[in-house]
Amino acid sequence: MAETDGPVNPPPAGAVPPAKPKPKAAAPPAPNPALAGRTTTAAARGAPRKAAPAADDSSPLMGRRGWIGLAWGAFTASFVGCMVGGTARFMFPNVLNEPPQQFTIGFPGDYGDGVDERWKNAFGVWVVRTAFDDYHEAAGFYALLVTCTHLGCTPNWLSAESKFKCPCHGSGFRPTGINFEGPAPRPLERARIVLADDGQIMVDKSRKFQEELGQWTDPEAFLQV
Repeated sequence: MAETDGPVNPPPAGAVPPAKPKPKAAAPPAPNPALAGRTTTAAARGAPRKAAPAADDSSPLMGRRGWIGLAWGAFTASFVGCMVGGTARFMFPNVLNEPPQQFTIGFPGDYGDGVDERWKNAFGVWVVRTAFDDYHEAAGFYALLVTCTHLGCTPNWLSAESKFKCPCHGSGFRPTGINFEGPAPRPLERARIVLADDGQIMVDKSRKFQEELGQWTDPEAFLQV
């Protein structure tokens, strides 16, 4: 319709106003060629994707949270184990079953002359009966400790050679306990030996006598019978 310079006449009464034109719909997004044949039409047209997991939270075996949980579990288990172990050690302390330092070994008539080894393993002593002791000039008994004076090994009594021989470094001791070969720097030590009230021989390892200190002449280093 041509435009006029004059006023526009209103439409007659009862006339229907002309319809407004509808806006054009937006064209759908073009499909993604890279997804053709691999997914649905909606996804190919640009459907939103889920965000990829964080790099440090992805693992073929366990995620980050799983590793953190495992570490805390291990720490808690070790802490509880230490507490339980410490409590058990406190409630049940270690007790060393050491042989007694003082013990009786029978009557003098139970022994013959020479070295008796029956108490070597049980009490750590050799009991020797001699017809003459140079330090007391009498017959009787003495008790030798079974500890080498070199480095603390246990010698063996070799009856055929009449000597104590240390298997560790070759130290040799006579039946009296005097060292005569090998690296041992001094004789074997003697233990206190006396008669108990019941007439048995009593050995007391808590008191020791050293020959180099002149202690073998002590009355309790030798039992006269």
